[in-house]
Amino acid sequence: MTDRPAPTHCPYCALQCAMTLTPTDASGAAAPTDAPPVTVVGREFPTNRGGLCKKGWTSAELLRAPSRLGAPLLRGADGALHEASWDEALDLVAGRLRDIRARHGADAVGVFGGGGLTNEKAYLLGKFARLALGTSRIDYNGRYCMSSAAAAGNRAFGVDRGLPFPLADLDDAETILLLGTNVAETMPPFIGHLAGAQAAGGLIVVDPRRTATAKLADDGRGLHVQPAPGTDLPLLLGLAHVVIAERLADTAYVAERTIGYDAVRRSVAPWWPERVQAVTGVPATTLRRLARRLATGGRTFVLTGRGVEQHVDGTDTATAAINLALLLGLPGRPGSGYGTLTGQGNGQGGREHGQKCDQLPGYRKITDPAARAHVAAVWGVVADDLPGPGVPAIELLASLGRPGGVRALLVHGSNLVVSSPNAGAVRRAVDALDLLVVCDFVLSETAALADVVLPVLQWAEEEGTMTNLEGRVIRRRRALEPPPGARDELRILHELARRLGCTARFDTDPGAVFEELRLASEGGIADYSGIDYALLDSGAEAYWPYPRGGTGTPRLFADRFAHDDGRARLVAVSPRAAAHPAPGPGELTLVTGRLLEHYQSGAQTRRVPELLDAQPELRASLHPATAERLGIADGDPVEIANVLGSVHGRARLTADIRPDAVFLPFHYGDDQAANLLTSDAVDPVSSMPEFKTNLVRVTRLVEAGAPA
Repeated sequence: MTDRPAPTHCPYCALQCAMTLTPTDASGAAAPTDAPPVTVVGREFPTNRGGLCKKGWTSAELLRAPSRLGAPLLRGADGALHEASWDEALDLVAGRLRDIRARHGADAVGVFGGGGLTNEKAYLLGKFARLALGTSRIDYNGRYCMSSAAAAGNRAFGVDRGLPFPLADLDDAETILLLGTNVAETMPPFIGHLAGAQAAGGLIVVDPRRTATAKLADDGRGLHVQPAPGTDLPLLLGLAHVVIAERLADTAYVAERTIGYDAVRRSVAPWWPERVQAVTGVPATTLRRLARRLATGGRTFVLTGRGVEQHVDGTDTATAAINLALLLGLPGRPGSGYGTLTGQGNGQGGREHGQKCDQLPGYRKITDPAARAHVAAVWGVVADDLPGPGVPAIELLASLGRPGGVRALLVHGSNLVVSSPNAGAVRRAVDALDLLVVCDFVLSETAALADVVLPVLQWAEEEGTMTNLEGRVIRRRRALEPPPGARDELRILHELARRLGCTARFDTDPGAVFEELRLASEGGIADYSGIDYALLDSGAEAYWPYPRGGTGTPRLFADRFAHDDGRARLVAVSPRAAAHPAPGPGELTLVTGRLLEHYQSGAQTRRVPELLDAQPELRASLHPATAERLGIADGDPVEIANVLGSVHGRARLTADIRPDAVFLPFHYGDDQAANLLTSDAVDPVSSMPEFKTNLVRVTRLVEAGAPA
């Protein structure tokens, strides 16, 4: 264990709040035997300004949790997992992988990564898949939470960076439109950046629920807009219609900095406010008021989150939000802008350096011959040695155990049987595998199904870099030594590559891996070549692109967009009739989301007593009028079901949800996993699944001994 405080960042969301970790024995005073090994203190940083949320304050609890894995686990002939040595486990994995590749081909081995991995681990995982395994079958859980926004950003701007400006730019905003994001619960320190717009009466929140964030706007000064679930696209088309019809657009900006205006003008012409009201339930007067505020509200930002993106038309909906921002002349204008809020801790960096099925480091396209040649040269191979593009996450998972599909799967940083849509089908597919290997530090629901579980380090035990929602590269620093039975994933990949006979370089030192990542990213869209650990350790700000010998780019689009002609693309989009069918008799629209106390699949936060005690079980939020119609009282056990599956929880009655919807958090496992009910239908552009508007029925359950 170190004896000095370590400045680092929170292990959870993409806000990457700064904190200082101090070993509890550093002072020499005796600490309680059940005390966390480090104390957590918020540290001054532009995103959090010293504040932390409940998850951040309790983050050290998991470092020495009783459920922490301390040795590799192998599934025995009795069907149970048993402890084994590292050599035994790695030899078994390498031998099984060689056998499966020999019998079924390289693409019979798949890799599933995570948006919480450091840049170094995400980079080396992509390299390992393509060189040591020779497979194209790699993707990651970021496909579930940013891919539609990324696709929309790429086609509109030519680049995908969640926030193309520092978060602190919001402080001076007079108007902020938040679409489909509940930052007050998902990243609480963020709300400090909304104070200026809130005071100016310009905080506008669009959400089917009256969330904690919506309540900040619903104070008599701002505005909470509560459309029917799945109708964000018509709402945005209606706003664009008003902007154009009332001549509120920034015509000089549109003419000088964009192309595609005429097509967008024609596409929004049919969406007059009264028609939008009939579809969304939002009054036409509210729509006009909102459009006028956005056009005349001074320093204005449009920000989107998963609520508008996790749909089969998510890319088009995000595109409609971008169109609105471009019509208003916001992107690249000082004091204004458009952005999307990355969710996972390294959701931005995790998709830049090679664990997506179609990308190479630096956000390069794997189909681009020049990109392949550049990365191959860094890796010391010929370009033809690199496999081509793979398939996105849902298609990858659907192939598990099938003839011609993936027979062995390596999972890093993801609890895919809880977080994936149509989770019941994913569990059945995992059971059909010849080999499942999971790297984790707890026995998650996915790890519990594995043939081999490899215990890895936690955030406070490792070095590396992360890239937060602003595109800012930051340092993760080690505060204490890991337990003896756990290993860094860089070392695991190194050992497996050696056992598989791969002669390519797989460093175990994160600094050396980052140096290689710099070279591999050089010249790419996400160019990190001018960043090194010394720069980051100096406290300098490092926003990509940061070319070698140059400076970082905190604000994109000031002079030009990333397309060759420097102009942004206005892209005409329109709703598809079958995208979000209305509930039938007895049906409700399922809306999924997060709770303040939990994170992602809950594999971490459900093991922190304080967080679990606050939210111990699945609660289904229902409007009181809906509950009365269904014969359900507050606290009643309920079943929520559709053709995909069923989950059990307890009813929570609240007027904060629409009567035609039910809200479920997605942090729970087993028969409380909300994703047992979500469809694996995907957006045709981004392959983002439809998480938000599946149809369900809710019924009261009779507990043993209770009257029916």
